[in-house]
Amino acid sequence: MTEATPIEKLLFDADEAFARWIPSGEAGALREVEAGDLARHIDHTLLKPDATEDAVTQLCAEAREAGFATVCVNPVFVPLSARLLAGSAVAVCTVIGFPLGASRSAVKAAETRQAAADGAAEFDMVLPVGLLLSGQYEAVRADIAAVVAAAREARDGAIVKVILETCLLQDRDIARACHLALDAGADYVKTSTGFSTGGATPRAVALMAHMAAGALRVKASGGIRTRADALLYLSLGADRIGTSSGLTIIQQ
Repeated sequence: MTEATPIEKLLFDADEAFARWIPSGEAGALREVEAGDLARHIDHTLLKPDATEDAVTQLCAEAREAGFATVCVNPVFVPLSARLLAGSAVAVCTVIGFPLGASRSAVKAAETRQAAADGAAEFDMVLPVGLLLSGQYEAVRADIAAVVAAAREARDGAIVKVILETCLLQDRDIARACHLALDAGADYVKTSTGFSTGGATPRAVALMAHMAAGALRVKASGGIRTRADALLYLSLGADRIGTSSGLTIIQQ
């Protein structure tokens, strides 16, 4: 019998862990979190192409009031968000190479430097999915590393999250992407842009948390609209929740 590769062994272990967590697709014991603590796990998100300055201003006011971890906005609104949130504990998060991940690495790095100069502290970059699926693993690692280097050079304490777009990937691809993100020095792996064919799923988040093994944190995003959704993903190992429904979630 052929010996299993490291990735295959990890996937087998992940299957075992997933089966323990979610028998028959149902959530196990959910982690209970107070509203204030839950808010600190949420990136309050507005990435719609028709988002206006007024809508971003409201988003920032809500984030201040609720105590969310960040607001996640498109790069054009980073300067406004940074001004509105100055002096608060809410950080500004933006997206890089969004939503396709198909920009050249130098362009992503330049976008990162500009966003940092404008006031962003967290950077959610989309990896080049097509290169990952083509087996160009070193190119994917280098792409992530370019953004990590640009972020860290531009801002102390910068946080980089790598969006995998898990709806387009098989388990093996998710596992490989987690390893590449770790090797490249990223802080998080993240499920989804919210602009593709699907969002977070329990299986994808559990698999990512298993692969991260504490060396990376996990952000679940895409289709998370209720408190039960958020608690499920936190229970499965996510540390951050990306959602445009943050107020609803903490008020339920």
